[in-house]
Amino acid sequence: MAYKITDTCVACGTCAGECPVGAISEGDIYKIDADACVSCGTCADACPTGAIVEG
Repeated sequence: MAYKITDTCVACGTCAGECPVGAISEGDIYKIDADACVSCGTCADACPTGAIVEG
């Protein structure tokens, strides 16, 4: 199951730099492309606010 970014995201960009497949894009908060996400969890591990959850 793909990960998703919740509204507690502070748009720091840490997750985007860690994603091995480039599935995360910038916006008001960052967003994960569910079709591109490989559910590796790297983004969730890197998120300093815990805003990324399995979804």
